[in-house]
Amino acid sequence: MVRARRILVHDYSGHPFQIQLARSLAQRGYEVLHVYSESFQTPKGDLQTRPDDPPGFRIAGLSLSEPFQKSSFLKRRAQEIEFGRLVAGEIRRFRPEIVLSANAPLDTQAVIHKAARACGARFVFWLQDIYSEAIGRFLPATFPLIGNAVARRYQRLEFGLLRESDHVVAITDDFVPCLRVNGVTPDRISVIENWAPLEEMELAGRLASRSERGNDPIRAVYAGTLGYKHNPNLLLQAAKALPIAIHVHSEGAVAESLARKAAAEGVTNLRVKPWVPFADLTDVLGNADILVAMIEDEAGAFCVPSKVLTYFGCGRPVLASVPRNNLARRLIERADAGLASDPDDAAGFIDNFRRLAGDGGLRFRLGARGREYAEAHFAIEPITDRFDRIFAGLHRVEKQAV
Repeated sequence: MVRARRILVHDYSGHPFQIQLARSLAQRGYEVLHVYSESFQTPKGDLQTRPDDPPGFRIAGLSLSEPFQKSSFLKRRAQEIEFGRLVAGEIRRFRPEIVLSANAPLDTQAVIHKAARACGARFVFWLQDIYSEAIGRFLPATFPLIGNAVARRYQRLEFGLLRESDHVVAITDDFVPCLRVNGVTPDRISVIENWAPLEEMELAGRLASRSERGNDPIRAVYAGTLGYKHNPNLLLQAAKALPIAIHVHSEGAVAESLARKAAAEGVTNLRVKPWVPFADLTDVLGNADILVAMIEDEAGAFCVPSKVLTYFGCGRPVLASVPRNNLARRLIERADAGLASDPDDAAGFIDNFRRLAGDGGLRFRLGARGREYAEAHFAIEPITDRFDRIFAGLHRVEKQAV
């Protein structure tokens, strides 16, 4: 099989499963450069070089010249373009034959795409979210005078980049109709659902929670980003209603606001803590009885919370507030790995919380089913096979063109 020898994997967020894929590709003989943003605030994966990493594998964390200004639209856009130029510099130096890029803001992705084309690399758009859908829902409300025009600009940009990509890897079949309607041909679309690094979560699945060891009340954990796609007030309402310890591991303006509200209202069983370093994540999740995931209705099918997959690997039941048309909701129900309610159903969310807190047998059964699902679907070798076939197909197309 003819293979590309150099692949640049860009994951803006630095998530655990993307770095796992990069390592797996390197183990197969590719020369791999994995690039991520050190400036973007989000939980990170294992982004340190390991003694057993292949010699052709390298990790590059890139930093902006100033702290990331998430709350300022204009400053944020300028910094996203700046970061794209940093990745472009890595592309020029590394001279990859394939660029696989995920989680990049659209202005960042546009710069990366241009740099890939300039060096003759094939560009694979790893589509984790349809950003323009979210922008079209939220931006007009934030900027009433110009929001619709800006949203249309990002829609044109996103689908233009998708049409111009050599291949699109979508994480859910839900994205496919939208891609096809916007001119991405079926032969350039593959669907590969996200996963979680199974072996890194194995210890969490074997741990007894603190409550099972008799050291604590029932503990629920939410670990990850809190932003416009989430409703942290659900956690505050649950903490008021139930004698459960709720630990929120997150950072940023929304997390800080939640902490202030809890303090102002005298809610002592909800604690907001910093993000968990990857090395400590197993302990934090393994010590929990219940793991929480949320996504708002406005995000619909176009934003899938991948933390649910990490939760599966930990063998803990998932308590979810997720739209019915979202892949995460279907996965929870398909695996029988938790209890889910609609985002506008606070009473249902609290009732499910109460059920899980009061029934250890139910928690054990749902957690075990999630772990079974992870073991059946998250093995990295078959997943790498699928990416390998995509890359090989790009070379066949190139040879035919020549």
